[in-house]
Amino acid sequence: MSFQLTDEQEHFRKSVQDFVKSEILPYAEQWDRQESTPREIVKKLSDKGLLCPTIPKKYGGLELDQVRYGILHEEIGRGCSSVRSLLTVHSSLTAETISRWGNEAQKQQWLPKLCKGEKVAAFGLSEPTTGSDAQNVQTTYTQVDGGYVLNGHKKWITFSQMADLFVIVAKGDQGVCAFLVESVTEGCTVNPLTGMLGTKASMLGEIILEDCFVPEAHLLGRPGFGFAQIVNTALDNGRFSVACGSLGIARACLEDSVAYAKERQQFGSPIKDHQLIKQKITNMITEVKAARLLCYNAAHLRATKNPDSFIQTTVAKYYTTQAANRIASEAVQLHGAAGCHDSRPIQRYFRDAKIMEIIEGSSEIQQILIANQGLASLSSILS
Repeated sequence: MSFQLTDEQEHFRKSVQDFVKSEILPYAEQWDRQESTPREIVKKLSDKGLLCPTIPKKYGGLELDQVRYGILHEEIGRGCSSVRSLLTVHSSLTAETISRWGNEAQKQQWLPKLCKGEKVAAFGLSEPTTGSDAQNVQTTYTQVDGGYVLNGHKKWITFSQMADLFVIVAKGDQGVCAFLVESVTEGCTVNPLTGMLGTKASMLGEIILEDCFVPEAHLLGRPGFGFAQIVNTALDNGRFSVACGSLGIARACLEDSVAYAKERQQFGSPIKDHQLIKQKITNMITEVKAARLLCYNAAHLRATKNPDSFIQTTVAKYYTTQAANRIASEAVQLHGAAGCHDSRPIQRYFRDAKIMEIIEGSSEIQQILIANQGLASLSSILS
């Protein structure tokens, strides 16, 4: 299969690159230091049609194909992983989940607002004692007259400090369910979390739910749909976003390393002439190339709704996040002391890359998924 981009896809890449160059790169280090992303970037993304681009046009989206959607996350990830995280939780995890599993009233109520950036959404799955074991959420719901009462504690929720709407996953008598909860709902409190290693501007927080009532109309999907349908498909969307964003980190490290190797002088010549530097550059190039092929393969399969897209997205997420870490580490080493200082973005890429191996399913979870599929049907992975 050829993964050569069409003229339309190349034009889209150039347009996103221009946006990143003017609206993200000049401010990424400042946002990282402040541990905050300004709300204005949401409006700017929306004005360019980049906030919820895969959502159907009738709700305000662009119905963007999965290849261009991957390109979007790659290029935004090239500039700032925190902004890419905003797209992941707002669009991939939440808007796409409402689009797929919500009823028509829920779609009409929320999708136009999410596409316009009038509302920001986040996905409430992780808890203090539950991360990878998503089926074992401790947040509960109790059915009452007219709706449900939620109680629990969500933690590490990306952009919860900014969000107006949450998808909250909880367990109860009807199994695991998902609910649409507005941040202003009585009994819903968001506490900021700071001091993160990477993606420091992604405005993480914890959500405390204390006798939080939500009307019956805010149940997303059917009772019991929370894990097998909603969580699994949302995480699949998120993994694709993180894989492509990690490709952006890897590319950024490679491109910056090549430029630095040409300008940095040691022992009377540019370090690009030194064999060990060439070895590092070679390893970076081959890993970026391999990661791109895996991401684009997943994108093409997702575009055609091929059932193998789930496992191929998992493979792409596993390899690309690890490759981004290896490449970022080599980039810091190549830059020396300059790579450890915030006057250059390399140190930020290095810190952000580590987060990619943990979010939307850790590397260890991806290993389990890949191995299980390989043991059951190796050809489905290798084909």
